[in-house]
Amino acid sequence: MPPSLKPVKRQVALGDQVYQALQTHLRSGAIVAGQPLQEVQLAERLGVSRTPVREAMMRLSSEGLLSTVGRSYVVPALTIDDVDEIYEIRFLVEPAALRRVAARTRDAAVRAPIDAALADAIAADAAGDAARFRDAAARFRGAWLALVPNARLVRVVEQYADHMQQIRILTLDDAGVRAIVLRGLKGVAAALARGDGDRAAAAMEDNLREARKAFIAAAALGDDAPSSGASAPIKAQADGNGSGKRHAPRTTQTARAARRTKPGRRSAASASSRSNA
Repeated sequence: MPPSLKPVKRQVALGDQVYQALQTHLRSGAIVAGQPLQEVQLAERLGVSRTPVREAMMRLSSEGLLSTVGRSYVVPALTIDDVDEIYEIRFLVEPAALRRVAARTRDAAVRAPIDAALADAIAADAAGDAARFRDAAARFRGAWLALVPNARLVRVVEQYADHMQQIRILTLDDAGVRAIVLRGLKGVAAALARGDGDRAAAAMEDNLREARKAFIAAAALGDDAPSSGASAPIKAQADGNGSGKRHAPRTTQTARAARRTKPGRRSAASASSRSNA
């Protein structure tokens, strides 16, 4: 074969590009729960036909990141039961994934992106910059995930971390919640610096457990409590001046006590003592 021939670089398929653009848009928090997403408008903004937009939204819907309402897609409002299920999965997969990378992170050069993201999170917290803090925490997760050799495991971790984006947006303006999350990131980073997989996994379990409780407590600080035992959806509503300020309905102790645990599902109360965030 002539030496001048080189492998052709394949372009990313248009459908994948649209999927990635919409996924990034969802992660940014620019779309609040319940806000309709319509094919025509998105296609016009992205400069593509409706077909790749439809395919991308169907894909995001299959991952639970969008749901259908009539002919539109929306970001679903999470209930406490949803959060319990999401974190049950995260509790199973994230410590296991982190354990696999710890042997490599004793090397400071390998660990550099993790340490840089942690430093940015510390600085953002000190400045009271919630948006920057969210970005730094996401980069921290992305940095250690980049070291996980199992691509399928990485996709699962990313998918269920994405499910919590609306709650992060809702709660990380709270300095107390940021402090809990930051403490967890520091614990994980310290264990990775030692190259101790078991300690890293345990630190992640602690991080998930404490952050989950903080998120649930902060998200329950809304104005109206539900009158029945149904799970209160955690969603965004526009405030009086149209600023899009986030609110979450409060779930009362009576309502929580009335909520029954379905087979195979933990109630919010029982999850508090052993689940994660």
